[in-house]
Amino acid sequence: MTDRGATAAVHKASKRDWVEIVAAVLLSVAAVAIAWSGYQATRWNGEQAKAASRTNAIRIDAARASSLAEAQTEVDVATFIQWVDARAGGDDELASFYRARFRAEFKPAFTAWLATRPFTNANAPPTPFAMPAYKLESTAEAERLDAEAEKSATEVRSYIQRGSNYIIAVVLFSVSRFFAGMSAKLDVPGLRKAMLAVGCVVFAGTAVWIATFPVSVVI
Repeated sequence: MTDRGATAAVHKASKRDWVEIVAAVLLSVAAVAIAWSGYQATRWNGEQAKAASRTNAIRIDAARASSLAEAQTEVDVATFIQWVDARAGGDDELASFYRARFRAEFKPAFTAWLATRPFTNANAPPTPFAMPAYKLESTAEAERLDAEAEKSATEVRSYIQRGSNYIIAVVLFSVSRFFAGMSAKLDVPGLRKAMLAVGCVVFAGTAVWIATFPVSVVI
């Protein structure tokens, strides 16, 4: 072999070694990135499960508060109807009996309704339940819990998306490993470099992307 041939062979071997070194590094860091992304996907799936449990618990409390509000309204309606019947029948003693047993939350609305002179004023609200003063604490609590449950449900959806994003990252890092591995097996220099370049671009782009992701760690 001439000196020129020997030099060309060494140059070719050095280029091959350079590609193989980069491919080996890419295979290694991509493996670490895959493990990290898989771990994060698992962590966010766990966060999603915990958030879903909280959401369900809040919704149960909201349903309980809503049921209480309905029951209290039914009591208010029943006692009000009995009061109206007693008053219409001229039984003032019985009417006073029912009025004394109005629930505390109903009394302000009833007093405000009487102030509109409903028995002589055609424009008066039909019942105390149409008055702004008729407010139930249990209704407000149910509305608050519903809003809290919706906020928690939004967190659940965001955790699901984060877990999905990390799964996509696992796939992309695996793709970069595939290109790196293929580049080490090919004999055509141009194709080897092209495969390695694609692998590096996919890895770099994915790494930059997941750098923007929230991280879940064990505390």
